Amino acid sequence: MSTAEAPPPAPLAPTPLNIEEELKESYLTYAMSVIISRALPDIRDGLKPSQRRILVAMRDLGLTPGASTSKCAGIVGETMKRYHPHGDNSIYPTLARMAQWWNMRHLLITGQGNFGSIHGLPPAAMRYTEAKLSPVAAEMLEDINLDTVDFQPNYDEKYQEPRVLPAKFPNLLVNGSGGIAVGMATSIPPHNLGEVCDALVAYIDNPAIDLDEIMEHIPGPDFPGGGTICGQMGIKEAYLHGRGRVVLRARSVTEEQRDGRSQIVFTDIPYQLTKEPLLKKLAELVNNGRITGVSDIVDESDRKQPVRIVVKLKKGEDPNVVLNQLYEFSPLQDTFSVIMLALVDGRPKTLPLKEFLRLFVEHRVVVIRRRTQYQLRQARQRAHIVEGLLIALHHIDEIIRIIRTSRDDNEARARLMGMEVSAQILRRALDDESAKASTSLTRMQADAILSMQLRRLTGLEADKLAAEYAALKADIDRYEAILADEQLILGLIREDLLELKSKYADARRSAISDEEVGDFDKEALIREEYMVVTVTHDGFIKRQLPSTYRAQGRGGRGIAATNTRDGDFLEHMFVALTHDYILFFTDKGKVYWIKVYDLPMATRTSGGRAMVNLLQLSEGEKVTGLVPVREFREDESLLMVTRRGTVKKTELTAFRRPLGRGIIALGLDEGDTLIGVQRVKAGDQVILSTRDGMAIRFDESDVRSMGRPAHGVRGISLEDGDEVVGMVVANGQDDPASLLTVCSHGYGKRTMLAEYRSQNRGGKGLIDIKTSDRNGPVVAVAKVTDADEVMLTTAKGVLIRTRVADTRPIGRNTQGVRLIRLDDGDTLSNLAKLPEEELTADGPLVPDIEVAGDGDGPAPDGLAAADEAPPAHLLDDGVAEAEASDHIDDGDAGDEES
Repeated sequence: MSTAEAPPPAPLAPTPLNIEEELKESYLTYAMSVIISRALPDIRDGLKPSQRRILVAMRDLGLTPGASTSKCAGIVGETMKRYHPHGDNSIYPTLARMAQWWNMRHLLITGQGNFGSIHGLPPAAMRYTEAKLSPVAAEMLEDINLDTVDFQPNYDEKYQEPRVLPAKFPNLLVNGSGGIAVGMATSIPPHNLGEVCDALVAYIDNPAIDLDEIMEHIPGPDFPGGGTICGQMGIKEAYLHGRGRVVLRARSVTEEQRDGRSQIVFTDIPYQLTKEPLLKKLAELVNNGRITGVSDIVDESDRKQPVRIVVKLKKGEDPNVVLNQLYEFSPLQDTFSVIMLALVDGRPKTLPLKEFLRLFVEHRVVVIRRRTQYQLRQARQRAHIVEGLLIALHHIDEIIRIIRTSRDDNEARARLMGMEVSAQILRRALDDESAKASTSLTRMQADAILSMQLRRLTGLEADKLAAEYAALKADIDRYEAILADEQLILGLIREDLLELKSKYADARRSAISDEEVGDFDKEALIREEYMVVTVTHDGFIKRQLPSTYRAQGRGGRGIAATNTRDGDFLEHMFVALTHDYILFFTDKGKVYWIKVYDLPMATRTSGGRAMVNLLQLSEGEKVTGLVPVREFREDESLLMVTRRGTVKKTELTAFRRPLGRGIIALGLDEGDTLIGVQRVKAGDQVILSTRDGMAIRFDESDVRSMGRPAHGVRGISLEDGDEVVGMVVANGQDDPASLLTVCSHGYGKRTMLAEYRSQNRGGKGLIDIKTSDRNGPVVAVAKVTDADEVMLTTAKGVLIRTRVADTRPIGRNTQGVRLIRLDDGDTLSNLAKLPEEELTADGPLVPDIEVAGDGDGPAPDGLAAADEAPPAHLLDDGVAEAEASDHIDDGDAGDEES
């Protein structure tokens, strides 16, 4: 009976698919593949998968540093066959880059042939070039066969590849890395190997080390091509937060030609920049007039000097102006964005420098522990076999009988394993009194006995086995000790790092300058400390540590404070903290604002930097007053004095937001100039001193507070030809301090403030010092105590740091004593008081800061303790000279009013 065919099954209903979810899942899978398997380096060995696979493939081919080179085509083929099936277009450029000196701080591959050039030429085809592993790459692969790292199946599961290399060499910091993943990127600059090793050793010795201490070893990146890094702000920001910007400039020298023209020679170029596009850009900038004053650009590079770019200038052009244009508009100044991002446990993380050091050390701890465990297993296994061989030698007759009477290997093995060994024979065989009796030989020992050669029966071979067993026991004890104490592991890492440094480290190639370029969060990056700020008559400014100068006795010769230019001399000097604001008051009655840390740091004998490059001064405008300010307090004011004796008081808060182009500080009459500014508060008194030796003291309340544009009121009445040279602030009528007055010929005197009675503002004042031919006119005054030290500077740039206590107080109407011995033709130009150094059980205290001469105020209230108070080392004390003529009148000649 026929039956009808069964109907076909109904088609399944389509499953709805949310396209948004599918795209999210697929894109996330792609992104993670790019992040983990392509673009980002591992924090442990600093390699991307492609780089790691190339090095492993070269090791498989036996291309060690001592071997001959092999064709890169074969290396690429082996890498593609075993580990990286993504084509030669991705493998060969990666291989070539690891052999290029201008990209790698220490080459991982030693190349033979054309691997490209810094001029911009590409590498030759891989069939023409050859390569092998470099010595530092061999350090990366060392101990890889000792179970130090995990392996995983390759793409087709035919081979095993390491997940990471043992990496004795700190590759990630030394060679850096760069890569763009999905939604993130890494850009780690290269560093100097010796500095990195020193920092790692310092971290091992002190895991609590802070960034400042680390930067004593690693001051900044060290690029393969050299260059000059501008400032440390960007470096510190990157090391602190994992992100920052480093401004890198090509290094240059200026050469003078016989025809009077100048040329700028660049001997290196910024990192990852090649010459060909640079030269094209320079020519374009010159042709379109963006860079002026250039007559020609010549590339004089050769094999001995890979980079020598000569920019020839037109006659009469200033090289500094052209150099600034080149840095501003051309790639000769480049910004390297630091992104310290790497894979940590398979996840991308942005890390500060200290974390890089910690994670590398942790990786090496794991590697050495695993290596030691592997070596311990091998040593124990070998010791077990040697133990069986030694036992066999002491039972040789029985062993031979068992073997000869056995039908086959299996029977002989079984009978040997059943043979008992007495404790006495075991101790004698192993030369170990602590050895315990073994009931029987193990299978491993029995197999070793069966494969033992007859020559092992000689006495010499028996002695070798005994020596080997003793050495194995010593190794086992050492391995067990290492595994039981992590400090021993850290000690091994420390030895490895010092060995790497001695074998491969070289000198730093990139210089680091003090000039900052760019915007940074400077407040969080700069240590608060005292600085001596000096300004010359021609407007050159710099800062330096107070410890630069040593204390001397009164009458000493002094040391050079700065290398002034012809006709220039020191005019301002004061001490302030790095975080202080500096208000720059000019002779035209304007005020500008800047931070102390923005001033250029320089050596004692350097000339400094022109203030016109820091402040937007108008032509002919000159800074005459500088006030350090930490906080713009409402209960304080600024008291200004002009050369003609006009004074004006304005609240400090009125100056809290000066503009870059400056703001008006006071109105000036025609021909008058501002010569000094001081901070005052209620109860203070002001003393004005004049060039002809007059002084007036009055209450600050005599001067009412005025707005910034006001002209002020009369402070002192002057005789014809006289002018105001300085101002100090006294803390009321009972101020125990004294007034130090100095004259141009190096003489001066110190008089107690109590001897200057208070008068009404606007009078002619009292005689302060006799301005005789010996003394010369008054140049500056300062309020001082016995505990103070002062710095005296001369027009030729000589400076002496001396103790105030060396000059005893005398009366007002006197000539004083010699304070500094001057060379012929030199004159005293300025006076500044250094802060006191007070030490307590809690450490250094912040001293008050008071500066005399051209006017600065006391230190702001509420300052935190500085990291380091300026020392006053009592070295090379001079001999105080006090001739009879130095003290014409030790008493007061009377309170004569002029």
